[in-house]
Amino acid sequence: MENKKYVYLFSEGNAKMRNLLGGKGANLAEMTRLGIPVPQGFTVSTDACLKYYKNGEKISEDIIEQINNSIEDLEKITGKHFGISDNPLLLSVRSGARVSMPGMMDTILNLGLNDVTVEKIAALTKNPRFAYDSYRRFIQMFSDVVMGIEKRKFEDLIDKAKGEKEVKYDIELDENDLKKLALGFKKLYEREIGKPFPDNPKEQLIESITAVFRSWNNPRAIVYRRLNDIPGEWGTAVNVQAMVFGNMGSNSGTGVAFTRNPATGENKIFGEYLINAQGEDVVAGIRTPEPIAKLKEDLPECYEEFINTAHRLENHYRDMQDMEFTIEQGKLYFLQTRNGKRTAQSALKIAVDMVNERAITKEQAILKVEPRQLETLLHPAFDAEDIKKAKVIAKGLPASPGAACGKVYFTAEEAKKHHEKGEKVILVRLETSPEDIEGMVAAEGILTIRGGMTSHAAVVARGMGTCCVAGCGSISIDEEKKVFKVQGKEYIEGDYISLDGSTGNVYGGAVKTTLPAVSGNFEIFMKWADGIKKLQVRTNADTPKDAKEAIKFGAKGIGLCRTEHMFFEVDRIPAVREMIVASTVEQRKRALDKLLPMQREDFIGIYEAMEGNPVTVRFLDPPLHEFLPSEEMDIENLSKEMNIDLQDLKATITSLHEFNPMMGHRGCRLSVSYPEIAEMQTRAVIEAALYVNKTKKLNIIPEIMIPLVGEIKELKFVKDIVVKTAEEIINKSGEELKYQVGTMIEIPRAALTADEIAKEAEFFSFGTNDLTQMTFGFSRDDAGKFLSYYYDNKIYEFDPFEKLDQIGVGKLIKMAVELGKKTRPDIHLGICGEHGGDPSSVEFCHNVGLDYVSCSPFRVPLARLAAAQAQVKNPR
Repeated sequence: MENKKYVYLFSEGNAKMRNLLGGKGANLAEMTRLGIPVPQGFTVSTDACLKYYKNGEKISEDIIEQINNSIEDLEKITGKHFGISDNPLLLSVRSGARVSMPGMMDTILNLGLNDVTVEKIAALTKNPRFAYDSYRRFIQMFSDVVMGIEKRKFEDLIDKAKGEKEVKYDIELDENDLKKLALGFKKLYEREIGKPFPDNPKEQLIESITAVFRSWNNPRAIVYRRLNDIPGEWGTAVNVQAMVFGNMGSNSGTGVAFTRNPATGENKIFGEYLINAQGEDVVAGIRTPEPIAKLKEDLPECYEEFINTAHRLENHYRDMQDMEFTIEQGKLYFLQTRNGKRTAQSALKIAVDMVNERAITKEQAILKVEPRQLETLLHPAFDAEDIKKAKVIAKGLPASPGAACGKVYFTAEEAKKHHEKGEKVILVRLETSPEDIEGMVAAEGILTIRGGMTSHAAVVARGMGTCCVAGCGSISIDEEKKVFKVQGKEYIEGDYISLDGSTGNVYGGAVKTTLPAVSGNFEIFMKWADGIKKLQVRTNADTPKDAKEAIKFGAKGIGLCRTEHMFFEVDRIPAVREMIVASTVEQRKRALDKLLPMQREDFIGIYEAMEGNPVTVRFLDPPLHEFLPSEEMDIENLSKEMNIDLQDLKATITSLHEFNPMMGHRGCRLSVSYPEIAEMQTRAVIEAALYVNKTKKLNIIPEIMIPLVGEIKELKFVKDIVVKTAEEIINKSGEELKYQVGTMIEIPRAALTADEIAKEAEFFSFGTNDLTQMTFGFSRDDAGKFLSYYYDNKIYEFDPFEKLDQIGVGKLIKMAVELGKKTRPDIHLGICGEHGGDPSSVEFCHNVGLDYVSCSPFRVPLARLAAAQAQVKNPR
């Protein structure tokens, strides 16, 4: 048997052991080291989780032995005994991945209770109600989390008990009510599972640790990992901790708090707590909690100790902390601390404030904001005029800022389904649970009837940057009938409502939204990012409007101007079609002559919008059939418009049909077949640049990009056309104009022969959309049909069209960079695929030595921050 350590007491770890102990375990160890009151326990490491999966989803005997040894150590520390004794040790079992995944995995509390130990606890505490309250909670959590019995079935029994007693809250049930509930829960368990509820605490413990390991691969955790770039190979740790009880009476309680406001960033303790409650009561929103300030009235000594420790933790970790705490009969315990999830506005304010407070450096501040959060700042707010006319139908808690408008749906499944149909969706729930993650991701906004500012809905929505209004108690909801009522009116599935996550207002009907301005802390923070990053950020833009938008968001040029997008305009498509169906070169040139002034004007507008920043123009790329109609009636109409014989037109369209158009007659192949296309586009690019440089006194240096090259002779053939045409125009103008000719690296052969291609190409731009589909061998348009099966079977963890495949596609990029530089040391290198706006892909581009990334306008701030973070992590 191997002699490897898998289980660590809190006293054996520290904050640097995050990869092994998980974030929660490392922080519990660090708090223990700092002398902060933490219920003691041990961590079963991430290595143990990985071994569990390697071992066929079974915990090996050596790990069980180490767990049992740690239980003995914990018994010595606490003076209690795990099992039958006069002073039983009860445990909590919680997950703890390397990075925080709030609500995604599972927790079990009060472990160790059975029919004997519950009586021992009752006698020891002289509080039978507390003992049976803890027992019924444990039975429910174990049944739900470990055995998969629906939580709702237990809630129905609780509701029935409250109904018979004619009370509203769980805390109004007495000892006898809770005894009956515990008995009813056990009967329910036996009916569902076919055997009695386990009464052996060691069996309960191993089953619970197994359940937490298993929850690492539950559907909601897998979805969360894919959304947040968390590798499945990390695994989760499990933290086993001595229980402390917030449900022991009026001098006990539990709460969640942040050292700063997670919604606004205000430097003030923000949190909630419940007297006589356990942790899940606050998080699940079963009761509406009190603000943390009231703790000063209820238990002033605990409040003062809590405030002092909270400040100490923030100073130690140099970041806003999210803390869970329990007070047991007047004694304060910290159950965990972690860097708190926060809104984008809050993240920026906290980062800027902490630099101004000299708590952190600008480089440290740059790492405090998630790049994807910046996208939320560029998303809609309510139109100032339209909101004045809107009617407030209810008011809840402003749990996650922003504005959202959409159609009401009552289940995660319906929200996801209608989102995929293109609808804007508002998810309305009594309270959300981790199972709702996919619906929450799909929703523009989330509305819950129960729950506070630290409920599941609030925490997850803030982390995603999604608008959320929580605890809206004035609304009555019937999720089964798919209706909610408020102010005497019913709202059913498909009705429009609007949410303001900054005020908590709920509006009946749709309210228009507008885009916010980039200013304040955002502007300050982004200037810091720009001062740190080495990688430039350009945009993918095809119109002057998009170019101006991108400049506003900080783009330093255009990395991809797709000229074919200019041809789809209503006034241009006839000339394009005329070019396609031409049977002679002369006919084709006549059609191109009609397009030339239109394309030239486009480039003039784009150059002016870019204010002298570089512009990379990609020549015509898509298959020609995309410009032609496919329906019979449309073909007939076109034949009349163009005065072409219907049968001849049909024959032309048939001849252009391709079995695999993405790998067919497109890109540079069009210019090889029809050189006059490259001539016209070169003329438009060069003439526009000469005009703008002369009239606007700019220094435009056009970058002409030849797409889909896989062979140096292809590139040379098209480049010769470009150079010949450009030189003729420049010489005739009498002006000077520099320009570059380069290529997109989007065919694997181009990457493999990049040293050859660099002899002709002055720059490379990696078109990772095509490079990914050609490397993987599947179409980006069709991959969605089968990728879900790959996720389910753990073949892929992410969509390679959203996040760059660094192992395969990345190897081709790295190879092309090295080969290209060997031939042409000053070669300019960029990326213009959608990956240019993905943070992990941006970091890869920085690390392999690219000069710039290019992405859509709204992702430019995200890419700027990701580039700065890459420089902080790996200076170059």
